[in-house]
Amino acid sequence: MRKAIIIYGPPGAGKGTQANLIAGKFGMIHFDTGKYIEQVVRDPVNKKDKVIQREKVIFDTGKLCTPSWVLKIVRQKTRELAKAGFGVIFSGSPRTVFETFGDSKNKGIISILEKEYGKKNILLFFLEINPKISILRNKNRKICSVCGTAILYNDTDQHKTCPLCGGKLRKRSVDNPKVFETRIKEYKERTEPILNGLRKKGYKIIKVDGRPLPYKVFASILKKLR
Repeated sequence: MRKAIIIYGPPGAGKGTQANLIAGKFGMIHFDTGKYIEQVVRDPVNKKDKVIQREKVIFDTGKLCTPSWVLKIVRQKTRELAKAGFGVIFSGSPRTVFETFGDSKNKGIISILEKEYGKKNILLFFLEINPKISILRNKNRKICSVCGTAILYNDTDQHKTCPLCGGKLRKRSVDNPKVFETRIKEYKERTEPILNGLRKKGYKIIKVDGRPLPYKVFASILKKLR
């Protein structure tokens, strides 16, 4: 499927999980920009890069990285994926109005997607969950250090490895309670206004209940894709 899909929703809504499921179903690429940025800022090769180290400090606090820097690296990668013929799925990004729409000097991600895929082939989903579920999911989440799969757990679970690939599970720095509060605040202040901007450009935001188990949410999304 050569389309561009963007999945929005608050932290813990399951955006990455659904993006992975859609990608596997239709042979698309899940471009997890959060993971991509984390890889860039934590890459030992970039230890001496002052700009990247500045962004690493911002990233580790749970705040959104500098929009102009994010736009630059994400825009470049998006073009590469499109030119290679892949459909692409974004989970929770672009995260700011500037990254989404750009300005007079910088083309935003939406402009790039419209050029590469056509406006009619851009689909927008919003996963709805209440704040209590969002907090619970982020508190009880670990990430596979190998394949990146998000695993929900409770205090009685003894799982130390990923059930899919056997990789070691780890807690993300951005999922600790203090950082998570910052993420929620950043989401409300910066990301939610994007939805209004997209509607003004004529895009329909497809709302999906994000509370059920992942396979049920996925089934709801598939109905919208048919």
